[in-house]
Amino acid sequence: MAKLFPGDYVESTYIIDFAALYREGYRAVLFDVDNTLVPHNAPADGRAQAFFTYLKGLDYGCMFISNNKEPRVKTFCEAVGGDGYIFKAGKPGAAGYLEACKRLSVSPEQTLFVGDQILTDIWGANNAGMRSVLVKPVWKWHEEPQIVAKRILEAVILFFYRIYTAGGRHVQAVPLVSGQNNFES
Repeated sequence: MAKLFPGDYVESTYIIDFAALYREGYRAVLFDVDNTLVPHNAPADGRAQAFFTYLKGLDYGCMFISNNKEPRVKTFCEAVGGDGYIFKAGKPGAAGYLEACKRLSVSPEQTLFVGDQILTDIWGANNAGMRSVLVKPVWKWHEEPQIVAKRILEAVILFFYRIYTAGGRHVQAVPLVSGQNNFES
């Protein structure tokens, strides 16, 4: 079950201290799109655009890994100035994650993945050998029925994750920001 557990579980993508992670040696960030950065099927907003301008200023390579169709992922990537995308990625398989690393010329150990679903995003990142961060969905329960059904199973997994981490087991906590670099609105 540990393959399903995230390295850390935080409130939002936008409160992670990516500058501190860059100092730790991370050089690429892979993201899911829907409910990780914006609500399901929503376009890139000003906050997302400012956020990616900030990440690019830190010199991160940024790509999107999504099981969605190309028009959705391509449009979002172009709107925020990402370095590329993998659509219909076959998450939780590792191939899309590893292909993104190859395209960005980084190793999985230099890569952070951020997503909102355990059974696709986190499991896939863990399968690829990279650090994973689970974020709370931007707009939970306003999703396709199959995703809502997975959320119920994920709630059970999160219950066991909390027991696991409460027992003193290691969590790869990500640093969080407040104030000037906090993109939370």
